[in-house]
Amino acid sequence: MSADEYPGAKDAVAQIAAWIAAADAAGEGAQLRAELRDLVARGAGVPATPAGELPMRFGMIGESPPMQKLFDLLERVAPSNVPVLIHGETGAGKELVARALHAHSPRKGKPFVAENCAAIAPTLLESELFGHVRGAFTDASRDRKGTFVTADGGTVFLDEIGDMPSDMQSKLLRVLQDGEVRPVGASKALAVDVRVVAASHRDLAAMVAAGSFREDLLYRLNVITLQVPPLRDRKPDLPYLAAFLLERIAEEQGGEARALTADALAALAEHDWPGNVRELENVLRRASALAPPGAPLDRSDLAS
Repeated sequence: MSADEYPGAKDAVAQIAAWIAAADAAGEGAQLRAELRDLVARGAGVPATPAGELPMRFGMIGESPPMQKLFDLLERVAPSNVPVLIHGETGAGKELVARALHAHSPRKGKPFVAENCAAIAPTLLESELFGHVRGAFTDASRDRKGTFVTADGGTVFLDEIGDMPSDMQSKLLRVLQDGEVRPVGASKALAVDVRVVAASHRDLAAMVAAGSFREDLLYRLNVITLQVPPLRDRKPDLPYLAAFLLERIAEEQGGEARALTADALAALAEHDWPGNVRELENVLRRASALAPPGAPLDRSDLAS
């Protein structure tokens, strides 16, 4: 698909993004809806735009001020070797930021290994991260490297670090201090060279105050903190994110990317997106599956 198939498409997308930004700043949501619906009445829609024409840096889409601030920080932080703590709501794209840090660092040719601390049973987390030796526990029929040894030379991404049990917090702190891990059941430790990037949607400082997160571990993790903005704070990016997601959905389904009418885009702009980009993708995926084939997606197609 090329922009030539949609005369004026890029200008329309840019204009709509500008309207959204201005309306958000001035609190003129009603005027925004009226202008967008007038655009629909004149026959203009918002097509899916080829990925090569999207405002993209570090593999992420965004031209809104919060995203530009994040990109500028990434540019400065990625080449270093210091630990980074990523804050952001669920679905906002914390792992994308972690992958961007790795991909633009001197470690980019080495492994990037991600673990979600909330998705692993507490009794298994130590073995998952640090490995184990054969016979260390029931069902340990062979040696296992673990995340840190697997990622040696590269980057370990620990998502939802706020869900890590307190005893594991102590063990992780020792790894960060000593640069070595001891597999479960092993008699000696193994040296590892990894950059640790952690992420959480929780307020870790508040958890420290409440006694549920180690203060010394927080100091080790948040040498630099990156904040991923929620989608509600970056609504000028909505047309581009929608275009990219619709292209990806079309590729998966083997069809043409769906377009969005301006009224549909107005509906997207009116929503606060508590589930962030993940929620946006789900809405577009459902609409693409259920709407009549061929026609642009309209406001009514986006309703749950």
